[in-house]
Amino acid sequence: MTVFYNGLYHGIYTSIVTVIEMLTALLMVLIGFLPAAVAEPFSYLFMQRALMTSLVVGTVCGVLSCFVVLKRWALLGDAISHAVLPGVALAYLAGIPVIVGAFLSGALTSLGIGFVQRNTSIKEDSAMGLMFTAAFALGVVIISRIATSTHLMHVLFGNVLGVDMPMLATTFTAGFIALVLVFFFYKEFVLYAFDAVHASAIGLSTTAIHYGLMLLLTLTIVTSLETVGVILVVAMLIVPGATASLLTRHLPSMIAISVAVGVTSATVGLYLSFVMNVASGGTIVLVGFCLFVVAALVAPAGPLRSWLRRARTAPGVPA
Repeated sequence: MTVFYNGLYHGIYTSIVTVIEMLTALLMVLIGFLPAAVAEPFSYLFMQRALMTSLVVGTVCGVLSCFVVLKRWALLGDAISHAVLPGVALAYLAGIPVIVGAFLSGALTSLGIGFVQRNTSIKEDSAMGLMFTAAFALGVVIISRIATSTHLMHVLFGNVLGVDMPMLATTFTAGFIALVLVFFFYKEFVLYAFDAVHASAIGLSTTAIHYGLMLLLTLTIVTSLETVGVILVVAMLIVPGATASLLTRHLPSMIAISVAVGVTSATVGLYLSFVMNVASGGTIVLVGFCLFVVAALVAPAGPLRSWLRRARTAPGVPA
């Protein structure tokens, strides 16, 4: 039986790696049309893996970011991102993939937040603060007992330039699962995000949708561990959706813009971090914030549009 499972795992892993290599080859063809100065860093194998990881994270975070912004779950994203720390530390000690421990820890914390909120008089924001601080403190205690914390520091702050093929395959698989789930339950998520009362009235289980979104959020955070780290991942879950919300009120357009912002910030941030020799996670987030500032200026209700409208209606200016 063990041989069967080992063979099955090897077959699945080989298939995933084959798909990744095909997508990477296609991506390199497209990069070949860029100026040589821009394309040259991506000739290295580690940069190609980092780029694929960044694209996956930017896409998944871009999609989920819209629901985070609509539901005002910024604090929840922050809570789950901190809550994965004890799972990461325990997985490191047990010698199992870090992403497995992180997901289990984040999922348990998400369920714990919902349990405390629904079974006590404590409000949602207090339940989040209670659970994520306890989980984060547990992670700090566990890390303090580990002789070396170099790898764990990479998890905290991200190290996309050091992603290897097994980690890329895991990230790719987790991101694919998250996108497939959003695709199949898109209508339910949208209805719950805009009008949970109506969703409950027509027979949908808002509790199941609520926990489903929380688990998807956990999966997305885990997907982003090696790219921006658990501390900065909350920015990747807020900035793309917040930027898109300034430019459109139509959800499909919002998701498309959010994905574009996520992918652009991840790709440009990766390139700048390589060229400038600075931290990749922080650079990715800063690029995303710059895109947000630009969107805030040019948005329909932004200061630049307001200034142009005042200038056009000023006395002596032709209509």
